[in-house]
Amino acid sequence: MLSIHPAVQALATLFAFYVFYLGFQRFLSLHLKKKKMFNWKRHVLLGKVALITWLIGMGGGFAMAYRTWGKVLVTGDHGQTALVMLPFILFGLITGIYMDIKKRKRKALPLIHGSVNVAILAFSIHQVYSGWWVYSAYVLGR
Repeated sequence: MLSIHPAVQALATLFAFYVFYLGFQRFLSLHLKKKKMFNWKRHVLLGKVALITWLIGMGGGFAMAYRTWGKVLVTGDHGQTALVMLPFILFGLITGIYMDIKKRKRKALPLIHGSVNVAILAFSIHQVYSGWWVYSAYVLGR
C-alpha cells in the first residue's frame, strides 16, 4: 500500500517536467522573442493533471502515514515540504485555470505562474530525495 504514493507522485512529477518544457517554449516566445510553437491545450491539460495528481497524492501520503503510524508528518522533512508545496500548487492551478478561461495577451501573470511552478518542480526534486529516504527507512527497513 505504501508503494502507491511514490508511484503516483513520480508519475505526476514526470508530467510536470513535460509541462515545464511546454511552458518554457512559451517563455522563450513571449519574453525572449524567439519563434517557438506553444501547445496551449496540452500544457493546460497536463498541467492540471500534474498539479491535481500532486494534491491527491499529497492527501494520500498523509492518509497512509496516519493509517500506518497513527499520525501525519512522521516522515519529517518529506511531509513538511509537502505542506510548503500546497499553497504553491494551489496558486499554480488557480492561475493556470484563470488564464485558460480568460485568454488575453499577458506578460506578468504567465511569468509569475511559471516561476511558482518552477519552484514546485524544485520542491518535487527534494521530495524525490526525501521520499526515497522515507521509503528506504520505513518500508524497506534499511
